[in-house]
Amino acid sequence: MKSTFLLKKLSLFFILLVLSFCIQNCARCSRQPVEEPVSDSYKKKLISYDEGRVLFDEYTRTNNQVLTKSRHGEPDSRWYWFSLEDMEGYIRYVKENAKKEKWKNPGIRIYMGKYPVHHPVDKMAKPEYAGYQTIFIVATQKQNTDTINVMSRSGDSGENTDIKTIQALNMTNLAPPPKASSVTMQ
Repeated sequence: MKSTFLLKKLSLFFILLVLSFCIQNCARCSRQPVEEPVSDSYKKKLISYDEGRVLFDEYTRTNNQVLTKSRHGEPDSRWYWFSLEDMEGYIRYVKENAKKEKWKNPGIRIYMGKYPVHHPVDKMAKPEYAGYQTIFIVATQKQNTDTINVMSRSGDSGENTDIKTIQALNMTNLAPPPKASSVTMQ
């Protein structure tokens, strides 16, 4: 009789032990993941809308004039747009790969490009973008002599180098401008 009583106590103890283990694991699963703190280093690099306007106007006065002449009076694209969702997703994609591959100082580089006239339609946000300049974003890491080369012809990219093993981001919306050369920022 004592052994039956002892067996019941042990059974109850093991049931409570398993139950507490399950509850503890469920509590862990339901916790929200802790987000990494975001650096505020970007704050030193912010410019006002008016300062941006100076840059835009200088581009209009110089580079865009050359492009317009080379396009026989047809202006090229003037601005590019990515949703915050796309940018956050791409940054997360770069960070996840950086962590997995142990890259040092990951970043992104923004390249200028141009869609060829007969570029595949599924590789542009809209088919009418063929022939216009675009931008694309490439993941980078701290330069290392045995890593990947940069797209620049000189090979001198500064302190970071492009990562060829991760896809670049494009398919941006761009603004093929109206024919007037006095296009301004919106």
